[in-house]
Amino acid sequence: MLNVNLIRENPEAIKAGIAKKNIDPKLVDKFLRLDVDWRSKTEALGQLNGEQNTLSKELAKKQSEDLLSKAQLLKKRISDITVEENKLSVKRDEALEKLPNIPFEDVPVGKDASQNVVLREVGEKPIFDFKPKDHLALGEALGIIDVKRAAEVAGARFNYLLGDGAMLEFALVQFAVKTIAAHGFTPVLPPMFIKPQVLHGMGRLASDQKEERYYLPKDEQYLIGSAEHTLGPLHMDEVLSNESLPKRYVGFSSCFRREAGSYGKDMKGILRVHQFDKVEMFIFSLPEKSDEEHQLLLSIQEELVKKLELPYRVVQNCTGDMGWVDAKQFDVETWLPGQDAYRETHSCSNTTDFQSSGINAKYKTAGGKKEYLHLLNATGIAIGRMIIAILENNQTKEGTVKIPKVLQEFMGKEEIGARS
Repeated sequence: MLNVNLIRENPEAIKAGIAKKNIDPKLVDKFLRLDVDWRSKTEALGQLNGEQNTLSKELAKKQSEDLLSKAQLLKKRISDITVEENKLSVKRDEALEKLPNIPFEDVPVGKDASQNVVLREVGEKPIFDFKPKDHLALGEALGIIDVKRAAEVAGARFNYLLGDGAMLEFALVQFAVKTIAAHGFTPVLPPMFIKPQVLHGMGRLASDQKEERYYLPKDEQYLIGSAEHTLGPLHMDEVLSNESLPKRYVGFSSCFRREAGSYGKDMKGILRVHQFDKVEMFIFSLPEKSDEEHQLLLSIQEELVKKLELPYRVVQNCTGDMGWVDAKQFDVETWLPGQDAYRETHSCSNTTDFQSSGINAKYKTAGGKKEYLHLLNATGIAIGRMIIAILENNQTKEGTVKIPKVLQEFMGKEEIGARS
C-alpha cells in the first residue's frame, strides 16, 4: 500500500501519479477525508483512555457514587467511540487499497501496452525455408505436449509435459538457477500457499487482482500466483541491517492464476494457462540502491535469453500497462515465430516501499531510524513460455527441435525428435 504519510504530505503528487495509471484522482480526496475522521476518533480515544486511567487511580484510593458513575459513563463513551473508530478504520483501509503505487517521473505515460516504449531489439529472427509450425503442433507431433488429455482431467488451460518436454523444463530450471545464483542470489523453494492477510500486505489482492487468485475458504489460504508472493514475506516484520543488504533470492515454484478477463484469448497451447512453473528473482534493497538493483535484474534476464540464443526485445512499460504495485517496469518480449510476434516472457519491477509497508519489512538508517525497504521482483524463467520460444525458434524442416547449447548438458542430447 502507499505510504500514508506520503499521501498526507503530498496529495497533489499522489493524484497526478495515480492519474497516470488511469485511476481516478478523486479517490485520494476520499481517503484523506476518511483519514481525518479516523485520526480524530483515535485522538479522542487516546484522551478518553487517559481520563479512564486517571479515574481508575482515584477509584483505587477512594470509591464514591460520583466516581463510579463517571467511570460507567466513560466506559460507555469509550465503547461507542471504539465502534466508530473501527468502522472508519475499515473504510479508510478500503479507500487506501484503491490507490496503486505511483510511477517514477521517467516512466512513459500511456493508456495501454500499445504505448510501451521499445528500448532495444537483440538477435536475429529465424528465417525458415519451410512453413514453420506453432509450439502446439510441434509438441503434439513430438509427443511432448498433451493438452487434450489434460483438458479431460483438469479442464481448459492445463497441459501435460511428457518425455523431452518434461526434461526441457528440468533443464531450464537448472540452467536458470545456476546462472542467477552466480550473481549472488540465494536459491529458495518457497511455500505455494499464503495467508490472506499476507497476500493482502503484498498488494496482490487489490483492485481486480483478487479475481486472479485461487482461494481455499475451508483452509483460509490462497494459492500463489508467483514465487514473489511468498519470497517477499520471507522478511515480514523484520528490520534488516544495512550490512546485510541487498538480499537477493531466486525462487522456484508452481504458479496458479485464473486468467480472469482473458476468456477466449490465447486458448491454444500452453501460453496462457492456469498452472505453470516459474523461476523468480526477488531483491530487498536500500531505497537509494533500488534503481541499480532493477537494472541488475533486467541484465540477468537478458543474459538468460541471450544464452538460450533467442531473439528478443526490451520494452519499458508505460503507466497504463504497469502492475498495480509497480513504480517502474520493464518487459522482455521474446520472438515467437508461431505467432509472428514478440510476446512477453519476462517482467521486471521496482515496487519501491509499496509492498514493504504492507508486510512491515524495514531497515535501520545511519541515524537509527527505521524505514521501509524497497522490494523488486523479476521473472527468471517462465517455463511454459520459454518452452514455446525454444520449440518455435529451433524447429527444423524434419520436424525436430534443436536444443540450445546451454541446455544440452542438462538434457544429454542436442535435438528433440532426432532418430538415434
